[in-house]
Amino acid sequence: MDATPAIDETPRTQRRRAVVASVVGTTIEWYDFFLYSTTAALIFPSVFFPHSDESTAILESFATLFVGFAARPVGAAVFGHFGDRIGRKATLISTLLLMGVATVLMGLVPSHATIGLAAPVLLVVLRVLQGIGVGGEWGGSVLLSMEWGARNRRGLMASWPQMGVPIGLLLSTGTVAAVSAVTGDAFEVWGWRIPFLASVVLIAVGLYIRLRVLESPDFREVKQQRAVVKMPVWRALRDHPLEVLTAAFVRLSEQAPFYLFITFVLTYGTTELDMPRSQILNYTLIAAAIGLITIPLFGHLSDRFGRRRIYALGIVLTAAYAFPYFGLLNTGSGGLVLIGIVVSLIVHDIQYGPQAALIAESFGTNVRYSGAGLGYQLSSVIAGGPAPLIAAALLTSTGGSTSISWYIVGCCVLSLGALALMPAAGRSGTGRADG
Repeated sequence: MDATPAIDETPRTQRRRAVVASVVGTTIEWYDFFLYSTTAALIFPSVFFPHSDESTAILESFATLFVGFAARPVGAAVFGHFGDRIGRKATLISTLLLMGVATVLMGLVPSHATIGLAAPVLLVVLRVLQGIGVGGEWGGSVLLSMEWGARNRRGLMASWPQMGVPIGLLLSTGTVAAVSAVTGDAFEVWGWRIPFLASVVLIAVGLYIRLRVLESPDFREVKQQRAVVKMPVWRALRDHPLEVLTAAFVRLSEQAPFYLFITFVLTYGTTELDMPRSQILNYTLIAAAIGLITIPLFGHLSDRFGRRRIYALGIVLTAAYAFPYFGLLNTGSGGLVLIGIVVSLIVHDIQYGPQAALIAESFGTNVRYSGAGLGYQLSSVIAGGPAPLIAAALLTSTGGSTSISWYIVGCCVLSLGALALMPAAGRSGTGRADG
């Protein structure tokens, strides 16, 4: 899938293409993933679990959300193997297709009222495929962008693919809000399917862009030196177990709160605060838009002041904000709720901006896709996946948000420990080469 660059193509041109391909690809991937998260909070309890009471149906819906997170390390291992064996570009095209097709098919799954238990079963199968696609996507997108950049700007370069999160969140939330406004009461019957089916357009755009980018220079160098590893996943686990584990746990303070801030808040706002669905969605849109600035900003600051220093600041601020966050939400005042949601994603971005480079630089080029992807996606099992489920269970059992705030603080404490134990390669900004 590689081609020889045209004569007039400079490294700068290819660098821009790599960044655009990474951002557009991850935007599509996260559009699909966040779309599921949003509908899991608002629609799926009644469509696929109609015979349960409201609290149980929400828990069952969030359980299907968790299944996708559990599948992400599988995707990281499978696509990490091929990403380190055959290259970043070809692997990323495969992840895009897998994710996109699974999402389109979700829009065609009949409801529980139509086919009974088979409906949630089909949903779970497609959710697993979706999770595998996302699991393989992150590592390749980050590396394609980061490995085209100068070593002293890798924090910024690796932060660009992270922009797929706020852009994907904007697109998915905006699409749901628009379709909900147009279809009205029919949104819960058939309108929710439209955003899933619309993903087919995004797939075509993503494929066009990714087919035009060249393989990263770092991976081409590995191939020229005949340093490609036969079993990169095994080598990453054997030679870098501490790097993989600390990468997973350092994300606890970022990923667990994030899915409370963008998924659980939809359920909390509509059921506990009796706020309109459209209002919560609009507030989330505003907060996501600010991420277009804050994510690359903190990626750049990590190049200036160090990954660990910026990341540690984000962890501390997230812990400090755990109680004020719910305090602002519980006022039920529109302006204060908006402030609460916006600030929550800003403190998240302080970690998310430098995170990609922090993790990826811990591994040599020939096992980087596998090692960084595994570490990053393992946190989905312990952080992002169970977070909405844990929050819903805590809310049901205690009747208040205090226990959820303590849960956020606990995640931050564990992340600080992981950051302290993380090997020093992430601090240097140069990474390592594995023999």
